[in-house]
Amino acid sequence: MAERKQYRTEKDSMGDVKVPKEALYAAQTQRAVDNFNFSNLTLPEDFIRQVVLIKQVAAEVNCELGLLSKTKRQAITKATRQILSNDLINPDNFPIDVFQTGSGTSTNMNVNEVVAHLASNSRTKVHPNDDVNMGQSSNDVIPTALAMMATEQLVKHLSPALEQLIKTIKAKGKSLTSVVKTGRTHLMDAMPLSMEQELSGWAYQLEASLKSIKKLIPQTAELAQGGTAIGTGINSSAKFRTEFVKKVKSQTGLPFKKTGNTFASIAGQDASVSVSGVLNTLATALMKISNDLRWMNSGPVSGLGEIQLKAIQPGSSIMPGKVNPVIPEAVTQAAAQIMGNHTSITVGAQSGNFQLNVMLPMIAYNLWQSLKLATNSAHQLAQTIKDFEPNTEALEALLSKNAILATALAPEVGYEKASEIVYKARKEERSILEVAIELTSIPKRKLEAILNPKKLI
Repeated sequence: MAERKQYRTEKDSMGDVKVPKEALYAAQTQRAVDNFNFSNLTLPEDFIRQVVLIKQVAAEVNCELGLLSKTKRQAITKATRQILSNDLINPDNFPIDVFQTGSGTSTNMNVNEVVAHLASNSRTKVHPNDDVNMGQSSNDVIPTALAMMATEQLVKHLSPALEQLIKTIKAKGKSLTSVVKTGRTHLMDAMPLSMEQELSGWAYQLEASLKSIKKLIPQTAELAQGGTAIGTGINSSAKFRTEFVKKVKSQTGLPFKKTGNTFASIAGQDASVSVSGVLNTLATALMKISNDLRWMNSGPVSGLGEIQLKAIQPGSSIMPGKVNPVIPEAVTQAAAQIMGNHTSITVGAQSGNFQLNVMLPMIAYNLWQSLKLATNSAHQLAQTIKDFEPNTEALEALLSKNAILATALAPEVGYEKASEIVYKARKEERSILEVAIELTSIPKRKLEAILNPKKLI
């Protein structure tokens, strides 16, 4: 027989609420758990961690400003450190659905209640609103946590992952300088190029996204904290904003600064849309690279078979020996999710009604997911590209049959004659060189020089 769950009674401004006896949270969190039953998604640890850090820094600033007692500051600091270092950030303690009140008030109060619970003892009673939330509002805490999370992910995770991927692609390209292959436009044979040239296109696309990301970091690093309810800073010290940013910058090592306008940062999410837009562009590049790898690896018998990706797992439950390009396939799916998230974030950012955006939790979750997917995709693709091997025999065989090489003859014999050579070579399944010798008066040695694939790249 299942053990009956035990409860305690907590109180908020609306009355009594039954809360699981062992829960670290209190009444307002429980109300949110009861009211918001939309998904099994909760805000990520990376986001909650920023909210907890905000509480820690705010307590320090308020104490220094003479607004919070040293005893309560110490208790809050101890509680926040306990949360950040003891694996307490999990759905048991922070259980609120992503799809909640649009300001994220429920999540802010969830953190306030957990911190207050851990900070309170027989000697000191810490209040979630009066003490932990002192000088703050959900309306500036949640946008600030979102900005801090995005900045941390961009600086510490995505940028290094892209730098490593670009470095890997360039190194792989350098090792394949002498490998020449058939180029393709419209998926049809085109002029040849080296694999180094092909990979250089991938690297350049990624470098463009990386540059855009680095340009955006100063925008994402602007913090709304201190604007409180609508941007006026009501119930917060005039010195709070400056001291808060100074401390959080020092503590994290990230380039945080005060927002130029608290009203814009509380009501708008322009930075989130901008970041998501760059991630959307990056996703198209990741998808292009992944699809190129899939096509190049196709076969091994009836496909292009230009490269061999490293086999990392069986590819079929029914076909023995089948191996699939699973990492590129996974990356294309991640890229598609990023593109979908961009639409959601764009719609969410439009919901800045007067002085508050009311889709902040959804924006935070989707932006976090896109940043994670982009970062992990870059790591996974780097390993895939590092490990693949070119099938040089297949590449040479395909290149020797490439009738488009006749393009190099056009300046010598004209477009019409070059086309005639192409059609005859295809029809008779002969090489361009053979047919060109037959249909032109150009010496064989000169034709061999003109049609040498390595001279055409």
